[in-house]
Amino acid sequence: MINRARRFLSEEQWTFAPHEAPVMPGSPGSPDHPHHRRLAYGLIAVLLGLTAGFGNALISANTYTLQGALGLDPAQIAWLPTVYVMTNVSINLIMIKFRQQFGLRPFAMIFLGIYALLTFAHLFVHGFASAIAVRAASGMAGAAVSSLCLYYMMQSLPAKWRLKAVVLGIGVPQCATPLARLFSPDLLAMSQWRTLYLFELGLALLSLAAVATLRLPPTTRQKAFEPLDFLTFVLFAGSMALFSAVLGLGRIVWWTEAGWIGWALIAAIPMLAAALMIEHHRANPLLNTRWLGSADIVRFTIVTIMARIVLSEQTYAAVGLLTTLGQNNDQLVPFFSIIFAASVAGVVLSAVMLDVNKLAHPVMLSIGLVAVAAYVDSYSTSLTRAPQLYLTQALIAFSATFFLGPSLLFGMTRALKEGSGHIISFIALFGIINSIGGLGGAALLGTYQVVREKENSAAIVEQLDASNPIVTQRIQAGGAAVGRVVGDPALRSAEGAAILAQTATREANVLAYDDVFRLVAILAAATSAYLAFLLARRRWRERRAVAM
Repeated sequence: MINRARRFLSEEQWTFAPHEAPVMPGSPGSPDHPHHRRLAYGLIAVLLGLTAGFGNALISANTYTLQGALGLDPAQIAWLPTVYVMTNVSINLIMIKFRQQFGLRPFAMIFLGIYALLTFAHLFVHGFASAIAVRAASGMAGAAVSSLCLYYMMQSLPAKWRLKAVVLGIGVPQCATPLARLFSPDLLAMSQWRTLYLFELGLALLSLAAVATLRLPPTTRQKAFEPLDFLTFVLFAGSMALFSAVLGLGRIVWWTEAGWIGWALIAAIPMLAAALMIEHHRANPLLNTRWLGSADIVRFTIVTIMARIVLSEQTYAAVGLLTTLGQNNDQLVPFFSIIFAASVAGVVLSAVMLDVNKLAHPVMLSIGLVAVAAYVDSYSTSLTRAPQLYLTQALIAFSATFFLGPSLLFGMTRALKEGSGHIISFIALFGIINSIGGLGGAALLGTYQVVREKENSAAIVEQLDASNPIVTQRIQAGGAAVGRVVGDPALRSAEGAAILAQTATREANVLAYDDVFRLVAILAAATSAYLAFLLARRRWRERRAVAM
């Protein structure tokens, strides 16, 4: 009865037992819950996590279909996932202080409500501008809903398993990407793009209803905002948005061809420098630049960025290779089912095997597995199909979710040691690493693939001598394939040459993806070796300290 009554108390009326008090203002308390309520918290956490993940996954998984349905060109459709990152990457800076000053419930209801409203409006006003607005709202709501997923998951498990709940809460949204590719073909078959947005709207409304029905335990509040916070946020968010735009669109419009890329960087770099300069001299900064510049955090940043880059192998390189070879989402249901199962296994095993004294080990193992899998994939050919990639891509999907929770806790524990004020700095850093790192990974691998494709294509075409009997035979075979519909021998020969050119382009692309896989393997192996070196050095220093 006491627990039931306490659910309806306001935050000002709630009194916390010592073990129930929030860790910091803005985070919920930790009261004891009956089993049925823990189960409800867990189910809502999964719903919220999938809602947060689907916000971008549904668009990223169906860009080609949406491009045709909405009548957009390749650069325009590339803006949709990019705008999501532009708003998602820095919103945590302001959201944490919003929770601290106004509480959890207004935070949840406002962001979910805006997201649902804009998604609903897009069903009626479906131009490019409205699609951009929905994706921008989705990016803001995605950060908010991810936080709620984490908090609800923490309520679903006993206090002794709270860190395991953090790993589960951060991992659930990552499972949405393969899941989106599983059923989005069926959604698109119903009513093209509208069904995707109806599904997204349904998830937003379900999440809104679930959060309204079962509240989180209240938090303690404090005055958090300072006038300089808003100036820092505008400068920092603006610079991150511009960097995101450059990384998201650079390989589409090409880096040296679009003048706006240079202007964006000219604006972004001084804005970021100004934001960091302001924060460096503040008594209560949003971003603690001194702590963020410490050796531990710099090493953490380098390793995590490299992890995000190499994990782009799956979302860009493997899927890109299969698409080049003529396979689409309809034909890849078993492939993405295996990836989804491996992603779930990574989340669960990461939580079960969590050891707070060995948080770097899962990260090193994950990146090492990526190195092995990418090296095996580098032997792909034009005959490679999804079944040949089941094992390697399952390993990469497992690694992507297995490393994330320990990586978060590695930085979080160091932030808590320095004081709760460092949490905002770390959460902002972690969001930037994952969002910008993902975009940067796709930009790096995509650019490298284009460059290698051009080089491979030139090398192949150089060997296509018309006087070579084998080349002549291939042209004749291609012409014979269209012989029933093309009667003119000259046209048949031209068609045969065009078919041979298409084959050469396909082979050049396959070789380029193999080069991408090798690059990923090298980067992953180097990162894993760097982590092994850091761990060995730390053990040596500990033994030396004991000996002295």
